[in-house]
Amino acid sequence: MATQVIAAQVPFGAVATLREYSLVTEIFAAFRSWRTKHETRKALLALTNEQLEDIGLCRADVL
Repeated sequence: MATQVIAAQVPFGAVATLREYSLVTEIFAAFRSWRTKHETRKALLALTNEQLEDIGLCRADVL
């Protein structure tokens, strides 16, 4: 059985646009991840040492 390769024709610039879209998507995902971690760290830093100990953390773990 022969295998055929079909090359799809795409509009000029479509591949570059897709790459740019992927890059922007990755940047936004990285920013959302950073923002979530930042908000979590900020909330944990607002807790007292006793509260942190209750959840099994110490101040150094948060930093």
